[in-house]
Amino acid sequence: MNDNNEFKPYVPAEKITPEITVASIVMGVILAVVFGAANAYLGLRVGMTVSASIPAAVLAMGVIRVIMQKNSILESNIVQTIGSAGESLAAGAIFTMPALFLWAEEGLTEMPSIIEITLISLCGGILGILFMVPLRNALIVKEHATLLYPEGTACADVLLAGEEGGANASTVFSGMGLAAIYKFIVDGLKVIPADISLAFKSFKGELGVEVYPALLGVGYIVGPKIASYMFAGSVLGWMVIIPLICLFGQNISLYPAETGVTIAQLYAEGGASAIWGSYVRYIGAGAIATGGVISLIKSLPLIVTTFRDSMKGMKGGRSTSTERTALDLPMNLILAGIAAMIVIIWLVPAVPVNLLGAVMIVVFGFFFATVSSRMVGLIGSSNNPVSGMAIATLLVATFAIKASGNTGISGMVAAIAVGSVICIIAAIAGDTSQDLKTGYLLGATPRKQQIGEIIGVVAAALAIGGVLYLLNTAWGYGGAEVPAPQATLMKMIVEGIMGGNLPWNLVFIGVCIGIALEILRIPVMPFALGLYLPIYLNAAIMCGGVVRMLMDGRKKVDEKTKERQATDGTLFCAGMIAGEGIVGIALAILTVFGINMSIADKLSLGNIGGLVLLAVMILSLLKFSLWKKSKN
Repeated sequence: MNDNNEFKPYVPAEKITPEITVASIVMGVILAVVFGAANAYLGLRVGMTVSASIPAAVLAMGVIRVIMQKNSILESNIVQTIGSAGESLAAGAIFTMPALFLWAEEGLTEMPSIIEITLISLCGGILGILFMVPLRNALIVKEHATLLYPEGTACADVLLAGEEGGANASTVFSGMGLAAIYKFIVDGLKVIPADISLAFKSFKGELGVEVYPALLGVGYIVGPKIASYMFAGSVLGWMVIIPLICLFGQNISLYPAETGVTIAQLYAEGGASAIWGSYVRYIGAGAIATGGVISLIKSLPLIVTTFRDSMKGMKGGRSTSTERTALDLPMNLILAGIAAMIVIIWLVPAVPVNLLGAVMIVVFGFFFATVSSRMVGLIGSSNNPVSGMAIATLLVATFAIKASGNTGISGMVAAIAVGSVICIIAAIAGDTSQDLKTGYLLGATPRKQQIGEIIGVVAAALAIGGVLYLLNTAWGYGGAEVPAPQATLMKMIVEGIMGGNLPWNLVFIGVCIGIALEILRIPVMPFALGLYLPIYLNAAIMCGGVVRMLMDGRKKVDEKTKERQATDGTLFCAGMIAGEGIVGIALAILTVFGINMSIADKLSLGNIGGLVLLAVMILSLLKFSLWKKSKN
């Protein structure tokens, strides 16, 4: 298209400015590890992650411009490129790999080694980058006017508004610091209960809220609509389904029936949480799986045309220009890298995948990387059906591995390993596309950005194994602290196909709920996630959504002011998520070493203290968004 040929980036192709420097690599690696670890912790708690590109860009601008007294927008771009790769790799890894720990806890297999986790993450991450590189010219350059890449464009806008970098960076740091204090008060000193609950004993329902800054931040970032769908799912589970189970099944034992424990006994011993864990969770799992499949089916026409158009674009789509802004990694290096990753996946004993699994990774990996790269350009990373792709891959992989005769726990582990690599490939390919769009707008050198992506993936892959091990050692997956919702779901899918030992009646109820939601045009996935997760968690997310709704709904404020305040709030919330994640991991380290910092036996503020702290968190969010003074 002619307008693409006329596009001029912010930094002209003939101008050479610093990009990959020692400072940008060090800062980027730190942010990749920090945001990767924080997002892993967040995703294992609430089943969703948030993009790190914009907060990473803001922090980079703040440090490079204000502290280092440099003016290098492309250097800041490399920092956010490296940093955001850590968040995307963590998002892909936590969807599947905790299932390996859960099987080990059940005594079915040995604990996955850190080497195994690192290699799976590394292979998936690097393949995601390498599969996407040949598509850059076709998707980013040739379709510049039609593929907008919302997050990538927003990140470029943030970097271009660099004169505010110092002030905005202070907002992120403020969020990190305050969230660290709040988290330490609740989970370190334990003077305030993590959950504030209200049980209706005669009715058998329950309401409650968790007092955590990250949950408030997630609710603010995703907005009131998504937060309300999640909360509605929890209300259905905890105020409708649980009371119905208790009402009609008091003296019977449903699942697992062989325990002989009646529903009345289960409720008497563990309250509504026990009923949720034994029954409602499986209904939620069925709804989530249905939501993933529906999102994939609805996206199929787009997926097919996306793949077709991308393949057409690749025919002669490689840029022949020698300009700095057109240089990609050489094709022979890309092919060698892909071959090396496949050989590692197939032959290295630490990765439990045979030749069939390696072939599936190549086929599904390239297909979903292509689809992901284009779809995030059309609908943004937040709407990219990665979970649906992961579920589809897992279904096909599990059936194929079972058909090949590998039906035991080794087959289940192999299926999860294949699903893990594919999930990471799709997540990283989408992130790489957004980052390359940012670079295209700014005038970055694509080859240097691609090297930056690889550096970020390597740093995050080396860290993610330790993070997963640490969280499992401290609290174990599947519990209240780290429920690992997606990984638990993936585990259930694989077990159901391999052994047929799921409570299929409960799962099928969830499937029907998911279909009903789709008929009513209610987004299935957030509602199902609300049904699958505890109500305390979703109520806290709802609080953040309500704050965002009230801010966006003001009538007598101009749109520019609203947008500025909303951005400040988003940056503060991103900081809160990172701050809580860092302290959460620090507390996990203390837990592993048997260090208990609780003073709850000397001082406990109870539910009133929890409500006060929740109010303080909301006020601090308003302080750094609604009540923050403009520089202008």
